[in-house]
Amino acid sequence: MTLKVHFKPTDIVQLADVKTAAKNIAPFAHRTPVLTCQSLDRLVGHNLFFKCENLQKTGAFKFRGAVNALAQMSPDELAKGVVTHSSGNHAAALARAAQIFGTQAHIVMPSSASVIKRRAVIGYGGRVIECEPNLDSRLEYADRIQAETGATMIPPFNDVRIIAGQGTAALEFLQQVPNLDLMVAPIGGGGLMSGTCVTVSATSRRCRIVGAEPEGADDAFRSKEVRKLLPQTNPRTISDGLLTSMGKLTWPFIRDIVRQIVTVSDEETIAAMKLFLERTKVLMEPSSAVALAAVMSPKLMDLEPDRNIGIIVSGGNVDLDNLPW
Repeated sequence: MTLKVHFKPTDIVQLADVKTAAKNIAPFAHRTPVLTCQSLDRLVGHNLFFKCENLQKTGAFKFRGAVNALAQMSPDELAKGVVTHSSGNHAAALARAAQIFGTQAHIVMPSSASVIKRRAVIGYGGRVIECEPNLDSRLEYADRIQAETGATMIPPFNDVRIIAGQGTAALEFLQQVPNLDLMVAPIGGGGLMSGTCVTVSATSRRCRIVGAEPEGADDAFRSKEVRKLLPQTNPRTISDGLLTSMGKLTWPFIRDIVRQIVTVSDEETIAAMKLFLERTKVLMEPSSAVALAAVMSPKLMDLEPDRNIGIIVSGGNVDLDNLPW
C-alpha cells in the first residue's frame, strides 16, 4: 500500500511558525541544556552535543508541541477539552498542558501501554480511556470521545501546531551551538524531525540533517528509498516511541530535507543507551538512544573527523524496573 502525498514542506510549516511557537511555550517549557562528553567524543572521533529533551517537562520534547497547540485554542475550545490517542510521551505531555491551561485531557491509551506512562497521565490529571492495542481501536475510541464531548483532537505528530512546537528544540539547539555540521534525531511519526527540518533548513547553511530509526520499524527509511510514503508494517523494536507510521504532513520534510536515515538494531540501541548512562550519568529512553546508535554506526555518511554533531535526546521516560539490559 502506497499513500500519495504531494505537499511541499514550505506549504505546511515555516520558520515563522516555529518562532511563534517559541513565544507560546516560553512561559511553560524548559530551555533544556546541551551536554557534552569528552570520552564519547574520543570514541566516535567527533564533537558530540546532546540537546537534553529528556530533561524537558514530562520528560520528553512532546511537551513543546502540546503546549503550542493548546496556546492557540480559543477559550470556548478549551472549555470543551482535548482528546488524543497515545501510548506514551504525547499522552503525558497533553495531560500536563491541559492542566496548565485549565482544561480536561481525554487520553485513549492501548492496554499494552507502559504502566509508568499511564501513571504519569493520571498524575497530570488526564482521563485515561483504555482500548485494544491497535490503531483502528485507538481511532475509534478517540472519535467517539470527540463526538460525545466536543473536545478538540490534538494528534501526536500530524498537526502543524505540533510540528512547529517540536521545531523549537532545534531552534534553541542552534542558538546554543550555532556551528553544528550535522543534527541527528529519531523518527517515529515524524513530528520532531519535521520541526527540526523547518528550523535547520531555514537557519543554517552548514548543518545537515540525519534521521535515526530502528531496523524493526523502518518505514521512513523504506519510504525515502522509493520516495513514496509507505505505512509502518508489523513494527518490532524496543523503541516503543517509534512504532507509528509517518503522517501526510510529516513525510514531505523527511522526503525532501533529511539527507540520510540510518537504521540500527535493538542491540545497538541498548548498547548506546547503556554507554550514555555510564559516561554521562544521564538516562535516555531507547527511542532517544537510536540517535546516538546511528552516530556510532558505520552506516552514517562519510564525515571528515572532528565534525560537530548535534543529537536531540528526545526523551528519558524509562521503567527503571525493566531496563533493557
